[in-house]
Amino acid sequence: MESIKESITLCREDWDDLLKEDKIVQANLSVTYPGVVRGAAKICVYDDESGELDEIVSTGENLQVVRVPGHYWHGFKALGVEPVYLVYFVTRLYDYADPDKERRPWNDPTIVPRLINGRRGDPRVGKPWNWFYPPHK
Repeated sequence: MESIKESITLCREDWDDLLKEDKIVQANLSVTYPGVVRGAAKICVYDDESGELDEIVSTGENLQVVRVPGHYWHGFKALGVEPVYLVYFVTRLYDYADPDKERRPWNDPTIVPRLINGRRGDPRVGKPWNWFYPPHK
């Protein structure tokens, strides 16, 4: 029996365009099954101040690297019928004694994008964010 080995570089310290001045202190792997909204394979980040929402679709054939600055709300939703494996790196260790992680409900009706992927013409602009609406093309 022949085994197949595939290796993917997840991160390198010389990727300055991604890391900028940040230093990775922890890496995590999350597995999410289809239909579970956590924020996944459809990755969304939202800026309360500007009202801009960015939606990124990542697949096995089109892997994405996404840098999410600390002030953005973010999450993902598994699309399709296969589990989604998400690897993410953080720049501050989680403090169990004093957690700094704020959460919003995944279906928070106050998330109403004024721009989606830099466009005002997206039909989802001005409406509460709906994780179940297919990605706009």
